Amino acid sequence: MTNVIKAFVVGLTLLIPTLVSASTWNIDPEHSNVGFRVKHLMVSNVNGNFLKYSGVVEINDKDITKSKVTVSIDPNSINTNVEKRDEHLRSADFFDVAKYPLMTFVSKKWSNTGKGALKVTGDLMIHGITRQVVLNVEPFSKESKDPWGNFRRGTSATTQINRKDFGLVWNKSLETGGVMVGEDITIQLDVEMIKLQPNDKQG
Repeated sequence: MTNVIKAFVVGLTLLIPTLVSASTWNIDPEHSNVGFRVKHLMVSNVNGNFLKYSGVVEINDKDITKSKVTVSIDPNSINTNVEKRDEHLRSADFFDVAKYPLMTFVSKKWSNTGKGALKVTGDLMIHGITRQVVLNVEPFSKESKDPWGNFRRGTSATTQINRKDFGLVWNKSLETGGVMVGEDITIQLDVEMIKLQPNDKQG
């Protein structure tokens, strides 16, 4: 075997574990939740979520910092369990879904914070405005095989944003002081993923 062939074989051997360690996962919307919490009338919290979304996570278990995630959310699917309020949130006062029918998150950097926890930095686009946010991500679960032969993993993540940074500025002042809707929004993500097999189409 020539030195060139030997070098090629050695290089291929080193490359294979890297390829094997990377896997692609589709977010399962039936077992996930894209939720948020905001202060109402300065006295309590209103919780809501988005019912329609999709996402792909590329996990590199050998070097988690090389992983990626891309998520798309339909703001028209907002749900706070009060239809009149949801209609207002869809209007031009807030998300203006007729003009801005899509929200997205694209990761730019993954960092270890210890014991499997992560900070995932990325670009969040809401209302046509993109800002950088940092997600605090819990350790990924181990792979689990469901009764139908799918491999699954899960995690949860949180972050906080100021809605005014995304042009969501509508509010009303209260006679007793303060405002009707808080500015700070807590985002809570509970994510279950299905592993993409070689013959599957990416979601």
